Amino acid sequence: MNLSNIKMVVSDMDGTLLNSKHEVSPLFLELHDQLHKRGIRFVAASGRQYPSMIVKLTEIGEKMSFIAENGALIVENEEIIHAQELQIHIVKEVLNTLKSHPEIEPVVCCANQAYTPSKNPKFIQILEEYYSSHQTIKDIKEIQHNPLKVALYHPISGERNIYPAVKEYDKELQVKISGDYWVDLSHKEANKGVALQKLLDHYNIDRSEILVFGDYLNDIEMLRMTPNSVAMGNAHPEIKAMATLVTESHDNFGVEKVLQELLKH
Repeated sequence: MNLSNIKMVVSDMDGTLLNSKHEVSPLFLELHDQLHKRGIRFVAASGRQYPSMIVKLTEIGEKMSFIAENGALIVENEEIIHAQELQIHIVKEVLNTLKSHPEIEPVVCCANQAYTPSKNPKFIQILEEYYSSHQTIKDIKEIQHNPLKVALYHPISGERNIYPAVKEYDKELQVKISGDYWVDLSHKEANKGVALQKLLDHYNIDRSEILVFGDYLNDIEMLRMTPNSVAMGNAHPEIKAMATLVTESHDNFGVEKVLQELLKH
């Protein structure tokens, strides 16, 4: 791994940049200031909605780029520069499929608002962490914006209890296991890797000039893009196996420790 010519740092959020309390460390903010002074662009890439991301990174939001909704949305300086939308009929079809799986909680994700039919107070509390801007609806007709993604939650396991119910959509949609309890369905051309390539083209940066951090299966495409790939100590086994380097866990400043090494060059 070559850290001597890095021009962009890209990091997943939950399980990577954020600790288990969903917090950004003061140390990271200090390191970001040094990166910014060197002209190294920082990109946060997450399955979260943009409003939920900016809440965590308000202090540096104007100096960075956001890849939200697992690559379906790119935002810079509060301006949407790319949105990969879903056809509403596909969203309706997915929601109809889930009627036979009442234990799965669906969220229809738009650029600045998320919608759920759920009335489960425990789920709503969880939802507020990842989708700070959300609304409960009775009918999909109440959705006022074009959907980017359908996020699905199960309290035990997304991989075991959601993916089998929706894997049939894999031919027409991206079906991503995005966390222990989440599966995301988005446009076939929407993933973190595709979105990251758009930013690389915009800034004229080569794949060899980026440093990428991730921990889960929805990070695969962006980790594959560069030899400078870092898996967290708490990462999914498949992510650890494919990354060039495995760092410390998100609770032990894994991202920050690699950035400290980067800044020595």
